[in-house]
Amino acid sequence: MDIAVALAETRSAPVSRFVPSPLPTINLWGIRLANASETEALDWIFARHARGIRTCVHYLNAHCSNVAAIDSDYREALSKADLILPDGCGVRIPVRLHGKRPASTVSFTDFIPLACRRLADLGGSVFLLGGEMGVAEAAATSLQKMCPELRIAGTHPGFLQEDQDEEVIEQINRSGAQMLLVAMGVPLQELWLNRIMPFLNLSLAFGVGGLFDYLSGRIPRAPAALRAIGMEWSYRLYQEPRRMWRRYLLGNPLFMARSLEAVGRTHALAARRALGLTAKRILDVCGASAGLVLLLLPMLLVAAAIRLTSPGPAIFRQRRVGKHGRLFTIYKFRSMYKDALERFPDIAEMNHLGPGSITFKMARDPRVTPIGWWLRRNSVDELPQLWNVLTGEMSLVGPRPPLPEEVMRYTEEQLRRLDTRPGLTGLSQVSGRADLPFEQQVQLDLYYLQHSNLQLDFRILLETVPAVLSARGAY
Repeated sequence: MDIAVALAETRSAPVSRFVPSPLPTINLWGIRLANASETEALDWIFARHARGIRTCVHYLNAHCSNVAAIDSDYREALSKADLILPDGCGVRIPVRLHGKRPASTVSFTDFIPLACRRLADLGGSVFLLGGEMGVAEAAATSLQKMCPELRIAGTHPGFLQEDQDEEVIEQINRSGAQMLLVAMGVPLQELWLNRIMPFLNLSLAFGVGGLFDYLSGRIPRAPAALRAIGMEWSYRLYQEPRRMWRRYLLGNPLFMARSLEAVGRTHALAARRALGLTAKRILDVCGASAGLVLLLLPMLLVAAAIRLTSPGPAIFRQRRVGKHGRLFTIYKFRSMYKDALERFPDIAEMNHLGPGSITFKMARDPRVTPIGWWLRRNSVDELPQLWNVLTGEMSLVGPRPPLPEEVMRYTEEQLRRLDTRPGLTGLSQVSGRADLPFEQQVQLDLYYLQHSNLQLDFRILLETVPAVLSARGAY
């Protein structure tokens, strides 16, 4: 079952607070390039806009990737962007070399008018910053012809002095624009937006390169026939050979060489990752099988004790969110009374993690049965999840599986916890469990995702033993 179904089923939080799922991406030279159609990209951008989520969008072409290879500040600015879209046929070559089919066939120059039409349909306004004196105004006039309903909030030339930033920020904010187009060229526009974006009172910002020159008619675009076969660059070289010869005659071969090298490196990394995942799955199957066999008799005794000391089933079943948002049924020994769910409103305000916490933890939860205290303190209640590990819904090591209603409140960063199988134990479990604030648990889980390997899994499994014995954070 998909996470969207889970969200519809829970109805415990407003849908408007749910962050749109990330678009599919391809990692090129450490840059996460979106591999989505123009419609998918627009839907994602404007879903964030509707929720008031600030979104910065840049583009990547062959020249951009060459600049990023030697300019660390530019690479950092790209890494902080919310979305990077492909521009031109050149960047589609490494995408194909990675065995992927490029989803978008629209250049970034054509994408921006599409975004402006979508904004116009919402009654929004745009501010144009960039170009020489008068270029932004001419580009604004052209944009308004394309999108008659689009409101132009203001324009400003792009050749700024350092002491002009405050003045420009005030002008943009005073204009009431919802979208900002910045045409300063690569890498100036990315560096400027990376520095200024936190001070802007708008939700959408795009670095648009030479778009204003094309819209204003200052520089004519290549004929459609050349654009269709991916040779628009040759027309730019014909127009300005002295300025563009290094970019295209030297830059294009360099870009191709770097693309081939990156593909080879990516395939090697993919092979190592596949081997690591296979080894992790072998560890899961062997560990879960051994655990179920060795602990079968003790688990049967625990089940009998639960049935004898309180009414209700011995095994508690609950829907949880697994890898990539898929729902699955988790199994635990029941540690609460049968009416625990009905009694929750009486203690909802007693969360020791604080009223705003996504997760609920209570050190002395009155809904827990007498034997349930012992089960939780010694983590015995989690043992039936060995079956979840054996069936592949969980792993021995990974982030703990959340409830659907918790996921509805996740930020985009927190949703990354769902990029791997949830675990029986994990880095946050051996670091304090329920004693840790949820935000700290997330950071530990994201660290695990970034550094996951078999050695780290073994270390966490070994540290789980003293963590269980100490019962720290076990409620």
